[in-house]
Amino acid sequence: MPTTTQDALSVHPDRLLPAEPGLRKVAREIYDSVKDLPIISPHGHVPAQWLADDVPFEDPTSLLITPDHYVNRLLHANGVSLADLGVGQKEFGDEQKRNAFRLLCANWKAYRGTPVKFWFESELADIFGITQAPSAHTADAIYDQIAEAIARPEFRPRALYKQFGIEFIATTDDPADDLRFHEKLVADSTWEGKVAPTFRPDKYLEPATAAWNGLVDRLGEVSGVDTGTYAGWVAAMENRRAFFKEHGAVSSDHSHRDARAEKLDDAEAERLYAKARNGEITPEEGDTLRRDFMFQQARMASEDGLVMTLHPAVYRNHHTESFEKYGADVGGDIPMSVEFTRALQPMLSAFGTHPNFQLVLFTIDETVYSRELAPLAGFYPSVYVGAPWWFIDEPDAIRRYRRAITGSGAGFGRTSGFIDDTRAFLSIPARHDMSRRLDAGYLAELVGENRLTMDEALDAAHDFVVTQPRKAFKL
Repeated sequence: MPTTTQDALSVHPDRLLPAEPGLRKVAREIYDSVKDLPIISPHGHVPAQWLADDVPFEDPTSLLITPDHYVNRLLHANGVSLADLGVGQKEFGDEQKRNAFRLLCANWKAYRGTPVKFWFESELADIFGITQAPSAHTADAIYDQIAEAIARPEFRPRALYKQFGIEFIATTDDPADDLRFHEKLVADSTWEGKVAPTFRPDKYLEPATAAWNGLVDRLGEVSGVDTGTYAGWVAAMENRRAFFKEHGAVSSDHSHRDARAEKLDDAEAERLYAKARNGEITPEEGDTLRRDFMFQQARMASEDGLVMTLHPAVYRNHHTESFEKYGADVGGDIPMSVEFTRALQPMLSAFGTHPNFQLVLFTIDETVYSRELAPLAGFYPSVYVGAPWWFIDEPDAIRRYRRAITGSGAGFGRTSGFIDDTRAFLSIPARHDMSRRLDAGYLAELVGENRLTMDEALDAAHDFVVTQPRKAFKL
């Protein structure tokens, strides 16, 4: 079938910049000043093994679709089975992979207006040189072009890391992980990049869950510390945090139903811990003990210097059947409202002015930006407001973020820099590019209103991309 105008893929050089011609010109100058700066990615989910082993990517579907819950969840909402996208499938043959790509392309209309469309089209055009828009009748041609490309050396993970201009990237890792792929990268004299682990202990802080006791047993095994008591749990956590820091970690990452962190007295903590180890703790008691565990993580952060990042209030695995069939992280997590001011008061009262403590607060509840997060960051030297991510790392929300936090107390200097938070390696440049374009547009508006000089806007744009992530994550 011949290609039509609708089939042509074109990414406009001024995409996401202001529509008004005068502001667009200013924004373009600001964007041009930062578009080629290095990518700093302090929180993400790209496996370290990809870079350690530098194994070629297998096929377009397992690279671009199956691991990317941003892509999968909207297809699922439009009637596509996750199994047909390769999610949770041990056996997924070549024809099934090709058919999954056909399903994506046939449903491409579903992504109109979403950031996924921006990221995916940027990947297709900028990385693979594809000139056809995804559709039912272009799917096979696009699949074949990508498959041919990823078979070449210049599309292997290490070559792409360099091509993308990545300066630093962090993975997300279980406390019991041996970090052998990070060790392999450090020992490899041919590797010139920087990949750091991130300490993610969530599962070990939820004592009312069925898996907790087994996890705590494993924590004791890898740390060499008896976790039969609360004091042992604390010592084991300190041991693993030290192990991660020795292997280059700069942060720990935490996500629970609420943001509360509050210390229990030692006797009560030991009592609840014993109930948990005996499988007798109630959900309410589990929340109480988890909040003490979080306080202990903050106390450890003030001592070992790992930056603490917090992104609470997500209803995990909302659809039980999908979780049981496909596992976690397949797009079934849904945002909830969250409160920070009262929840964080015990933690910040104890550590908020500690010179070694640093806390980056993320949210997918935008109502708290100007009411809570910006004022907290505008007072506590330890607090930074994290970039919009997950459900709100999209153009309109990113614009709202800047407007909500800047004048409400955070200014420009109390922010994290962009966070891509992705398993989709090839989308990283597009995600950071989107942020740079939107920030350029925001700064252009301030220049147009004579609230900033052009020199100040150019300096701020540089800070957003480079200075702030280095500062917020102690790089």
